[in-house]
Amino acid sequence: MIDNPKITDPEKEKRKIKCVKKMKEIMTSYYIDAKTAVQNNKKVAWITSGGPVEPLIAMDIIPVYPENHGAMIGAGKMGADLCSKAEDMGYSRDLCSYARADIAASPINGGPIGGLPKPDMLVCSNNICGTVVKWYEIQARYYNVPLFIFDTPFIHSEPSPEALKYVKRQMGEYITFLEEHSGRSLNHDRMKEAGILAIRAQNLWQEILDTAANRPAPMTAFDAFFHLALIVTLRGTSTVVDYYTELLAELKERISLGIGMVPEEKYRLLWDNLPVWYRTRWLSDKLSSHRASLVADTYTSAWCGTTHLYDENNILESMAVAYSSVYLNISIDRMYEIIRGMIFKYGINGMIMHSNRSCKPYSFGQYDLQKMIMKNLKIPVLIIEADMVDERAFSESQTETRIDAFMETLASG
Repeated sequence: MIDNPKITDPEKEKRKIKCVKKMKEIMTSYYIDAKTAVQNNKKVAWITSGGPVEPLIAMDIIPVYPENHGAMIGAGKMGADLCSKAEDMGYSRDLCSYARADIAASPINGGPIGGLPKPDMLVCSNNICGTVVKWYEIQARYYNVPLFIFDTPFIHSEPSPEALKYVKRQMGEYITFLEEHSGRSLNHDRMKEAGILAIRAQNLWQEILDTAANRPAPMTAFDAFFHLALIVTLRGTSTVVDYYTELLAELKERISLGIGMVPEEKYRLLWDNLPVWYRTRWLSDKLSSHRASLVADTYTSAWCGTTHLYDENNILESMAVAYSSVYLNISIDRMYEIIRGMIFKYGINGMIMHSNRSCKPYSFGQYDLQKMIMKNLKIPVLIIEADMVDERAFSESQTETRIDAFMETLASG
């Protein structure tokens, strides 16, 4: 008997999130707009994921994220090839795979969407790592376009008055840079509107993530990895608010119907670091086979952890403070407190940390965090070694063995 590929599993179909189709349509439209910007007399700015995007939205400059493109390259299993090409160009394999993939993709229009549109300017914030500064300097030279670096002092406990003054002044310099290179003036009413929409989107995103506190969880972190794209790329627009409102309604309906993403969910896990983009499906299925649901993660929650710092009546200055306070720009002690809160909020039984070869700022300190969590919270923590984009740094058999042993520990605990 020949299997009919059109026959679907009703149980699997029931668990699928329906909004996914609309999300794909929005992202397709976004990239078409970016790639046709020249024809439509629009400017394009490449910007880091931790960069202040709202002024770009207010000035009708299309933001494009090489890191998002890197994630797409990883998900499309094109990372090893492009990273290898970057190494042939002289870049070390120890560098971030997002950076290597992006640098190698530029001369050949590589990647799943045929390369990113040429930027008119680059905006880089070092609140997530230091590599982005050199990465963006390289691309600024390659494309011969201006670069603005938004420098954020590291926050050990609380930002000092001097640090706040410093980042607030930079926000004014950033606006001047955008006006100079776009030929447009910032409309402060539009800026406020973009800021308020960004706050609304971040609050909605937090509500979406918090639906996973229910048992069974109507979504997992693997779903959050996918739906995160909008809060990154189009933060400050009504598109994000409208879509997340619809997604939240669907998740609430799933809760009312008792639909969980993982069948017969028993264990609830927390993830740390970026996804292993080329193995998200495999990891999802592997954990699901143990009745384990990855209900929360430190990565996607980073885009809604600073909304309390925003002041709708003083968007620009409060934005400067918020962008300085993102997850990767704070101390281990503050990270631990955030993780501790998530463990209690989501009813976590165990934690998986991705020791990411590419992302040093995210991975350094994980062993200290592991010890703190296991000692103080009595939660078992597994560390797996991989890379977010470069498949050559991942061993499926080793990872599978570690996950199986970890789940046995949970089952016997």
